[in-house]
Amino acid sequence: MVEPKYQREPKYQQIAEDLRHRIESGELPEAGQQTLPTEIELMERYNASRNTVRDAIKLLTARDLVETRPGQGTFVVEKINPFVTTLTSDPETGRGGGEGDVYIAEVAAGGRTTVTSVPRIEVQQAGAAIADALRINDGDQVVSRHQRRFIDGTAFSLQTSFYPMSLVQRGATQLIQATDLKEGTVAYLADTLGIKQAGYRDSIQVRPPDETESSFFRLPADGRVPVFEIYRVSFDETGQRFRLTITVYPVDRNRLRIDVGAVPRRESHVATSGKAPAAPVDGTPERGG
Repeated sequence: MVEPKYQREPKYQQIAEDLRHRIESGELPEAGQQTLPTEIELMERYNASRNTVRDAIKLLTARDLVETRPGQGTFVVEKINPFVTTLTSDPETGRGGGEGDVYIAEVAAGGRTTVTSVPRIEVQQAGAAIADALRINDGDQVVSRHQRRFIDGTAFSLQTSFYPMSLVQRGATQLIQATDLKEGTVAYLADTLGIKQAGYRDSIQVRPPDETESSFFRLPADGRVPVFEIYRVSFDETGQRFRLTITVYPVDRNRLRIDVGAVPRRESHVATSGKAPAAPVDGTPERGG
């Protein structure tokens, strides 16, 4: 009889493989428990040394299956159903790109719920980067609107938008009010000032999260889960820049989608159980590239 491959592997890999199977089957953590068995319990179960058990846990940690919290134990990492955000705008309305009513409708199409926090408003002087993005003078006043977004109770994004104070002075006073503009600020500015968004430019980078982002998204402290950071500059019909939006998405629960050309609209699809489908209806994989 041919010996199973995993039984020919080093002891710590065998332990890690067995624990992985038990985690994915739901056997671990055990009923009434929040953490995996202790090191001593694992040493006894697998007749292994402390170092071997620790190497197995390190391997599971590298595979993002568990995380060790000092003084608390080793926890199974919560599996999050990723959400696909379409960065391109809706071809019929010109809105969207992960914002406003179009975004909320996209979340609902997957049978999920979204909650956006009341915006935190600040009036500040534009630093060099913001001034350059908006083509205003360094030190000019801008309004910032910072919001947090949750899907099914899980933190999915942080978003801060910057607007020249001149827009408020022209009558867009709701920009400095701590109220959520459900139709989106693009639609609000079009209705209030006649400023229509003709297009926007996205610049995307992947980077480690900072301390605030790690805490808010509950990411591993070692930085192994990076974030997408999207800089979006909006242009009006004359080519003038009127908004800079910086959105941060953790990569473990977000996928970004760009539609080019004539592609079918994503349609609502909810499983008969009422839960979100296991994968997006257009076949976009939930994990991986």
